[in-house]
Amino acid sequence: MKRTDTHDAMIAAGLNFIQQAMSIFDSELRLVLINRPMQQMFNLPNALVEPGVSFESVIRYLAEGGEYGVVDDIEDFAKTRVNLALNFEAHYMERTRANGRVISVEGAPLPEGGWVTVYTDITEIKSQEALLRARSEVLSEQVLARSEELSSTNRALASSNAALEEAKHQLTKMEERTRLTTQMMPAHIAHIDLNERYTFSNRRLQDVMPGSTDEIVGLTTTQALGAPTQAIIGPHIQRAFDGLPSVFEFTHEPSSRRIRVALTPDVDAKTVQGVYVLSMDITEETQTRVALQQTRRREMAAQLTSGLAHDFSNLLTIILGMQSKLERMQNLPSEADPLITATLSAARRGGGLLHRIADMTGPRNFRPAPIRLSAFLSELQIMASPTIGQDHLLKIEQETEDGTFNIDAGMLQDSLLNLILNARDATPPGGQITLSARALQDTWLELEVADTGTGFTEKALKNATQPFFTTKGGEGSGLGLAMVYDMTKLAGGDVRLFNDGGAHVVLRLPLRPADAQLPPGLVLLVEDSEDLRMSIRDMLVAQGHLVLEATSVHEAEMLLKTVSDIAYVLSDIQLSGARTGLDLAQLTDLPTTLMTSLPASDPRHQSAARSGAFLHKPFAEDALRAALASAVLKETSQ
Repeated sequence: MKRTDTHDAMIAAGLNFIQQAMSIFDSELRLVLINRPMQQMFNLPNALVEPGVSFESVIRYLAEGGEYGVVDDIEDFAKTRVNLALNFEAHYMERTRANGRVISVEGAPLPEGGWVTVYTDITEIKSQEALLRARSEVLSEQVLARSEELSSTNRALASSNAALEEAKHQLTKMEERTRLTTQMMPAHIAHIDLNERYTFSNRRLQDVMPGSTDEIVGLTTTQALGAPTQAIIGPHIQRAFDGLPSVFEFTHEPSSRRIRVALTPDVDAKTVQGVYVLSMDITEETQTRVALQQTRRREMAAQLTSGLAHDFSNLLTIILGMQSKLERMQNLPSEADPLITATLSAARRGGGLLHRIADMTGPRNFRPAPIRLSAFLSELQIMASPTIGQDHLLKIEQETEDGTFNIDAGMLQDSLLNLILNARDATPPGGQITLSARALQDTWLELEVADTGTGFTEKALKNATQPFFTTKGGEGSGLGLAMVYDMTKLAGGDVRLFNDGGAHVVLRLPLRPADAQLPPGLVLLVEDSEDLRMSIRDMLVAQGHLVLEATSVHEAEMLLKTVSDIAYVLSDIQLSGARTGLDLAQLTDLPTTLMTSLPASDPRHQSAARSGAFLHKPFAEDALRAALASAVLKETSQ
């Protein structure tokens, strides 16, 4: 017997021991339970005490047996009683049965739908009341009548109190479930009264606005959120008090989180009693939206410029060809040489400019990978120091704890080198360029390049990130800061320019710590270059893996068939033999990571990149760890 059957049987047995008769019907007036005292009280046959019997059948049986006295139309009587029962209203009544016994009937609706009725034989109580009336010579007729009335009323009140207690119990449970549900939601839900004081909170404010307190009931919005935040949301609250709902977004400065707030007036009898508040952290959504908008802008710019760039490239090619012919011609006037040289230089510069436009508007995927911040900054200093020369000092400061973050190192390196070179050009000899890296409230990674030059002009502050704006005259393309802005937006970040004792450029990127933990396992490494295979094997061993090696798809296929403990596959695309790593990936369901040194324009490179778990050579140990983890994640999500 199942546990639920045993449980139901125990409940039924327990109800058979109580003195009152009891019946329970569900919301469709189908019998759930009739206890033994009720079957005995009304002499019900066994067929009418089986679960599922209709309420109408029981009423019809009792009417036919004379339980309700003389009934002219039993069918009509039964339907009337069914309609009354369907109203599910609590009631109490007393009636005399056909056998002369007096019973009380207490009915109460069930919270989940349905009906429970308790029948009590009160014949002895009524006999005592009659005897008291007959034999009393002291009590007045009015007192006796009042006593009987009070006795009946008390019984009715007891029934009503029981119903009220059950309703209170159900309401309490409902409130507990509602409160638990609101506390589980990833948002802050609250109510404020007309004095802007919190009367309810699901205690999730700190999750939405880090640094706040969850204990805000009884506090005003200013006390709970602070004056700067109140200054932002205050006007919206006032509009909600006027009956106007609103949805708006703002940046919570103490935590740098982006917050979306929905205010709904609490209206009772056409009068606003307060405001319901729903607040959500949409920082990551905003970062993704910014990146998507920038991608769309790039696509539009590419469509607009691709045709023009093609035509201009053809024209420049013709110009370069004609000038080269002129350069080889004999007996030209001496003044022609500098003109030819200048024309060639201008045409080549135009070609370079077209390439930079193509780089800025063409497709470029944002490819974050786990990068240790200290190693990235150290490598950047090595690359940038020779470029700025001996006349300037480059200082790099890491103002946050070291860690591994998901960063597109190539994009960020290009951007920072561009800013450092711009700072060098704007700073007189002996000046200093400072690169500072800091984490901001576990939300943003800020990289700030500052110099000791004269700073930006007002015009530059306004237009520096616009394509083709330059302060270098003919020496500048006006695309440097525009490309920095483009790459930062593509990552979901932002760029800020200001002056403070020199020019300052701040790149703010989403702070995404890398979680590249992967359990050690047996890795099938497929690489036909012995030197590369040895280097990659050392990386894998350092991460705790065991390594099995192959040089071709054929060898790898044989190992996959004979070795059952392989956990991961790491394969180059170009291998010995006719088949490639792409073919190998189709032969196994194991987490597979592909690697290559093929250029991005190669179809095999593009096919591997679309797989998600992909490495472009050369790569560091952190990138290898992340790629293996990405392959596992891809495999488990399918």
